[in-house]
Amino acid sequence: MALIKSISGIRGTIGGKPGEGLSPLDVVKFTSAYAAWLLARKGPGQKLKVVVGRDARISGEMVNNLVMGTLQGMGVNIVDIGLSTTPTVEIAVPEEQADGGIILTASHNPKQWNALKLLNEKGEFISEKDGEDLLKIAESEGYTFADVNSLGKITKNDTYIQKHIDKILALKLVDIPAIKAAKFRVVIDCVNSTGGIVLPQLLEALGVASVVKLYCEPTGEFPHNPEPLPENLRDISKAVVKEKAHVGIVVDPDVDRLALVCEDGEMFGEEYTLVAVAEYVLNKRTPAEKAAGKKGATVSNLSSTRALRDVTEKHGGTYHASAVGEVNVVKMMKETKAIIGGEGNGGIILPELHYGRDALVGIAIFLSHLAKYGKTCSMLRSTYPDYHISKNKIELTPEISVDRILEGVQQKYKKQPINLVDGVKIEFDKEWVHLRKSNTEPIIRIYSESESETTADNLAKKIMADIRELIKMQQIAV
Repeated sequence: MALIKSISGIRGTIGGKPGEGLSPLDVVKFTSAYAAWLLARKGPGQKLKVVVGRDARISGEMVNNLVMGTLQGMGVNIVDIGLSTTPTVEIAVPEEQADGGIILTASHNPKQWNALKLLNEKGEFISEKDGEDLLKIAESEGYTFADVNSLGKITKNDTYIQKHIDKILALKLVDIPAIKAAKFRVVIDCVNSTGGIVLPQLLEALGVASVVKLYCEPTGEFPHNPEPLPENLRDISKAVVKEKAHVGIVVDPDVDRLALVCEDGEMFGEEYTLVAVAEYVLNKRTPAEKAAGKKGATVSNLSSTRALRDVTEKHGGTYHASAVGEVNVVKMMKETKAIIGGEGNGGIILPELHYGRDALVGIAIFLSHLAKYGKTCSMLRSTYPDYHISKNKIELTPEISVDRILEGVQQKYKKQPINLVDGVKIEFDKEWVHLRKSNTEPIIRIYSESESETTADNLAKKIMADIRELIKMQQIAV
């Protein structure tokens, strides 16, 4: 069993003893702490309002009942938007003028997992500092339940999926006439979660001519590993070719990640979802915006492909790299006034809509881009720089100091450009290696990128060999 407490929420496997998994007692504990944290921000005697939505995973109904009952017990009023998506809940929070939101989803994790993703009053993930404060409240049980006259009330509202779609359709970036004219045939894989509810509605509203549905029943019975990686997408790859579709669209259970399949059944590449959408957004800047010096900043995290930087600079924009994590990407996007950003896992963040990863707006913009491009999906993919990322890790024994190992690598490559915002990232012209330590395990994760897959792998192996040598030196010193 596993229970992970971090700024991205409280995530764990269902069942087991309290504290070892996401047990009912743990759900109550952390929901209570969240309500107490919100109350401390708003002030005593104030009535709180929280939006709650969930994906379709099997444990969702149970966790939802626990969360709602606990919030009521803390005197919090609840807007229950039911089966929904992460970005939809993020939009609903400010629309409802709520104090926060909870999304019940373990994102791309398998069915035995669930989580409480926690939002602030802006509908954005709480900060690292806020997360630390909340965890302190949970551990000290620093919360008090309401008396019988002050219990919270539940209001159900099933309109937010349509409101989310309407907001996307209203964007100037979304070209509905072009999408209709393209007469797209599309295959979708929604992994039997809430994407199966919203994607067909969105695609119909965009004017897509034909939609073939794979795994669109929101039963929570994931037909394959729900992380949208190539090895998990064989069914849609075959279906796209069989149906002679223009593109395949894949989302994860809470619909904040987007993967695409080209007409030939090949993956567009999750790293390139953001690249393609960003290029379209950069191209859509008005002459007035360009004349005003709005270069069009973009942001992704340090472990994402260099292709976004290349495309951004090609179109006269400025690229920025943040620490890994959606909270960090959003923070840098605000600082740089970025017009588009996200992560290399297929996460698109469009500030014009809201500051959160949103597969739905990614779909609308990508289809607009493909329609205006006028050629095949694979041909569009071929217009972008072709980089390959190698992902590796080294497991260390507890007595090894990860920080000292990272310092040693930094010293060894001190003549190269180095970024220390999040771990150690070393650049070698257009190649790079990024080393990050795990917050929960004695592990160093190693990401490397090159225009050649072999070179990327060899670069990672070289750094891993350096790390092993540093480990030996550390052990000898002890």
